[in-house]
Amino acid sequence: MEVEKMREQPQLQSKCRILDSRCALNDLYPITRLTQKLDVLNMSSSSPKIDKDCPYTIELVQPEDTEAVLAMLKTFFFKDEPLNTYLDLGECKELEEYSVKPIKDNCSYKAVNNKGEIIGVYINGLMKRPSPTDTVEKSTCLHPKFQKILNLMDHIEENFNIFDLYPNEDVILDGKILSVDSNYRGLGIAGRLTERAYEYMRLNNISVYHVMCSSHYSARVMEKLGFHEVYKLNYADYKVDGVTVFQPALPHVAARILVKEVDKSKSTL
Repeated sequence: MEVEKMREQPQLQSKCRILDSRCALNDLYPITRLTQKLDVLNMSSSSPKIDKDCPYTIELVQPEDTEAVLAMLKTFFFKDEPLNTYLDLGECKELEEYSVKPIKDNCSYKAVNNKGEIIGVYINGLMKRPSPTDTVEKSTCLHPKFQKILNLMDHIEENFNIFDLYPNEDVILDGKILSVDSNYRGLGIAGRLTERAYEYMRLNNISVYHVMCSSHYSARVMEKLGFHEVYKLNYADYKVDGVTVFQPALPHVAARILVKEVDKSKSTL
């Protein structure tokens, strides 16, 4: 799961009380005010000036949104993900299909501006406890570079089972990709999307939010949002036939799994 090089800052206060209503900059949740500080640091001096009173809504991602979501990810996410960058992945249909596959679980959310454009997205999926009789199949694809990423994920799954930590949980929410249009960073959109995911968890009796971060920045952001680490694999320690597979640029040194336990009895409203 990636958060596009956001960095952490202190949390501020909140005034917003309605999840899916139109919301301006001064009407956001505490988590949103935090990510407002985080994502604004990513804007370069050449970025277009954003409208800080820009209204937007948080809505469920529908299957018919798939192409628009992909277009946004191609522009603002794929090229910055550290493993993609290290491998010089380029155009990859397998990555695209993999990224939007969780939409069918009906727990992914989009931020939509008043022109109907998607300006942020949080793609989530549902992890279900495997049956003792289930067999684990290796991930395969025709793209040799993306296959290396799939192999890394398979390796992590072989060595770490989140359900071993939570024996009473049968379903866990899995945060896959969190991305915000760079022209709209600074509006707290990432925080609103995350808050909406928390609300989904409460409504569906899900207690644990799981994310796997390949980026140092995304892991630090999730820690500031209350997530804690339960697994870490240093890239230097992941080798195939004695050869290190990934050596992304610093500070990206490890793949990390972080979780957050959400109190189902509480609401952020």
